[in-house]
Amino acid sequence: MKHRRVAVPALLLLSVSALAAAQSATVTPQVAKSGVRASFDHLKGLAGRWKGKANTDGPTPDSYPVQVSLRVTSGGDALMQEMTPEGRADDPARGDDDPLTMFYLDGDRLMLTHYCDIGKNRPRMTAKVSPDGKSVEFDFLDLTGETTRGHMHRALFTFIDADHHTEDWTYVMPNGKGSRAHLEMARAK
Repeated sequence: MKHRRVAVPALLLLSVSALAAAQSATVTPQVAKSGVRASFDHLKGLAGRWKGKANTDGPTPDSYPVQVSLRVTSGGDALMQEMTPEGRADDPARGDDDPLTMFYLDGDRLMLTHYCDIGKNRPRMTAKVSPDGKSVEFDFLDLTGETTRGHMHRALFTFIDADHHTEDWTYVMPNGKGSRAHLEMARAK
């Protein structure tokens, strides 16, 4: 009888400890997922048409008007971005195809795949969520396709308000030198 009195509390304590550990293991990924999910939902809030100006700092710095279209697709599981310099003819036969970027969740990661018109490749990037929710930064993960022309390496989206955001894109050449484009975007009315 004495063994049973000692064994029951010990068994109960062990069970409670195991349950607490199991709950802690399941809560932690949920917290991470909610931050990633919130960032993805914030990006999806950009759906619509945008106009702005792109400023580049490459070998030949330039500034030009740009249009961006963002569309939620795949039953809400993906966001598609298409970027077009204003005034450019839309003729893929001349190489005038536009870069396309897909944003999506992959388990507990927020991902970006950029279908690059310049590099003719597809870099993937993973997101780092800002604690304040005002930006999402994507860093290079891997690359498929052409590798001799360089690749898009980083992207930063900063949310200003419902009608304004900025995008910063970093392109890395095969020699390791980078160039950046900064886009100031306003929602098209």
